[in-house]
Amino acid sequence: MPRITPVVLNKAGQVLEDLDLLKVLRSEIKHELSFIPFQSKKGGSWGEFAVDWDSSQSQDVVLRRKYDSGEEVAISALLGPETLGTGSAFPREVRMKVCVRKPGLNSLLQFDCGVKEKNVGESQFAIHNAYYLQSIACSRRSAYRGPLFSTLDPHLQSALKDYLVAMGINEGLTRFLLLHLHKKEQGQYVNWLQKLESFVGKGD
Repeated sequence: MPRITPVVLNKAGQVLEDLDLLKVLRSEIKHELSFIPFQSKKGGSWGEFAVDWDSSQSQDVVLRRKYDSGEEVAISALLGPETLGTGSAFPREVRMKVCVRKPGLNSLLQFDCGVKEKNVGESQFAIHNAYYLQSIACSRRSAYRGPLFSTLDPHLQSALKDYLVAMGINEGLTRFLLLHLHKKEQGQYVNWLQKLESFVGKGD
């Protein structure tokens, strides 16, 4: 009878660990593919905006819209940290940055916003900060970016939000961003799991 050496025992233990890991990975993949919480949700629409960037390898999406007047609106959005205890089907808020540029000017308005589910099938956005930037270079932290949005007159806060709605930042768009970015993240997670499975199961 051949002697079982520590090397053989280590290899056997590694095989068992790999098999356990494979079982867990395959179970998680099966769960993710069978339980798709966002598929039944209404997706909204990006309206008049065009998709400027939406790589499957990145977390963000960039939308742009140019008016006949030459005015441009750019939106950059990605998921923020998970918000616990909200009871929402969407566990994370969308962080949305909206930039508005007038034709012939280097200056722009920048709004930092958050998008979340209001009620089932509805979304809402809130402005966290609003900046007037003389140029792109003024976005550096050392430049004065204006007062805290929450300290502005409530009528001005409301008027600025109405301004963004008029620029196309509406319910359909925010709903699209909320759903699209959650689905994108889930797809990236499943893809990552499948790559791990393929690596661990190599030669299985």
